[in-house]
Amino acid sequence: MISGHIPDPDLITSYAERQGSRLSRISPWTKCAVLLLVILTITLTRNLLICTALYLAVLLVYALAGLPVRKLFAWYLLPVIFVLSLVGLLAWTEPGRPVLAFSLFGFPRVLSDKGILLVVTLTEKALISVTITLFLIMTTRYHHLSALINRVFPSPIDQIFLMAYRFLFLTLAMTGSMLKAVRSRGGGLLPSVRVKGRLSAEVFALVFIRSFERAERVHKAMISRGYTGIYRAGTEIPRPRPAEYSALVIFAAAIALMIFIVPNSTGGLVR
Repeated sequence: MISGHIPDPDLITSYAERQGSRLSRISPWTKCAVLLLVILTITLTRNLLICTALYLAVLLVYALAGLPVRKLFAWYLLPVIFVLSLVGLLAWTEPGRPVLAFSLFGFPRVLSDKGILLVVTLTEKALISVTITLFLIMTTRYHHLSALINRVFPSPIDQIFLMAYRFLFLTLAMTGSMLKAVRSRGGGLLPSVRVKGRLSAEVFALVFIRSFERAERVHKAMISRGYTGIYRAGTEIPRPRPAEYSALVIFAAAIALMIFIVPNSTGGLVR
């Protein structure tokens, strides 16, 4: 594992194949439909209360599935940094009641209550999408997931998804091996930030170059085994049970009620 803040594909696959909870035995079609409904909800609503309630519900489902909550909080670092890097500047341009004001290089900077609300809301939306996506991946066996991708996405998009998922393991393992080799030679003890930054750039450049070589070798190996550019997943995907259909209808009705009846953060209705 390269970092505790980067999702570990080996750990994710281990949870997916173990299938230790009742939520793991839910049909992949049902979990995929829930994912789409959740993404649709956070796309259409701007209400902080709805986002908070939805996040707590998704987090509860994640925990009830027996998935690692502590690691999930560590994995949140990357999406939070991504959101703050994009929205952090926009928050200072939102109109509203001033909360913090100062001058920078002669230019006034004002942070309003709506700016803070924007950052919090978009951060919650990012955490919701990450949590529900990890729940789907970590509770669905790989052969069911590959069959889902093969049947939902058209060719060659399905092939790109399948190959990229498997090749991710090879790239991370290669990067981990190189970083261990650097640390074993004292690379992690270099006092100079400039030297350490240059060394890190060289390591990742080498990973990028070798990944192309490794991809070419994998492709040749697949062709030698009869691969013609189309990978068909013949696995049967478990169908949703009647109770799952009922739960989906109730969930969809609740989401529609929240989106079109509950006012958003600006006081109007979400159109």
